[in-house]
Amino acid sequence: MPLTLEIVTPESRVYSDTIDTVVIPTADGEVGILPGHIALLTQIEHGELRVTKNGVTQFLAISGGFAEVEGDRVHVLAEFAIDEEKIDENAVETALKRAEQQLAAAKDIDPQEYEHLQNLVRYSGVQLEVKRRRR
Repeated sequence: MPLTLEIVTPESRVYSDTIDTVVIPTADGEVGILPGHIALLTQIEHGELRVTKNGVTQFLAISGGFAEVEGDRVHVLAEFAIDEEKIDENAVETALKRAEQQLAAAKDIDPQEYEHLQNLVRYSGVQLEVKRRRR
């Protein structure tokens, strides 16, 4: 019996398919989900999410949010998520440099804006790590 995985961000549905397994980066470490997993609600950390279907593993960079396992359905609500194949290294490096410069220059910045910039820096690092790991 396969799992149904859905990954949604505020902008779009990033992933929706039946799968064999998924490994999610959480606040307490990686959690592997197989069919028949107990009900679970957990916080997602910045990291690599791994989806396996028919013996093929797909990698996604993910940042912030929550995952819920309910029966054989896995719902992931993430701040950011992108498939490894769609990561543009040059664009990510440019965004990373811009966010780092804004953080360095920040003096009287709104705390929410500061936190947003920090999240962008972390997510950019995760994207580069996911993209470069398979070379």
